[in-house]
Amino acid sequence: MGWFSSKSEEPSAPSREDRKKCWEKRDLYFACLDRAGVVKAGEEGKACSSEHRAYEENCAKSWIEYFNQRRVIAEAQKDRLAQANTQAQGARR
Repeated sequence: MGWFSSKSEEPSAPSREDRKKCWEKRDLYFACLDRAGVVKAGEEGKACSSEHRAYEENCAKSWIEYFNQRRVIAEAQKDRLAQANTQAQGARR
């Protein structure tokens, strides 16, 4: 991956190619989670094991934590918006 050097404790900044590869692996993993009907990463069992492994191998741990949290938050927001739209439509009737 090239994000960390074995000579020092300082992580190196990811290159554009590193970021692109991470995002591609994240997208593949999250698409698998969507197909499996799973919102929270890690709760899919063995359904997406190869995608999960590639995601973890190509993304920094802090990025993985962020992406996983954002996925859960985005799903909750989508649910709240759908609920608000249903209530708004009911109020118009």
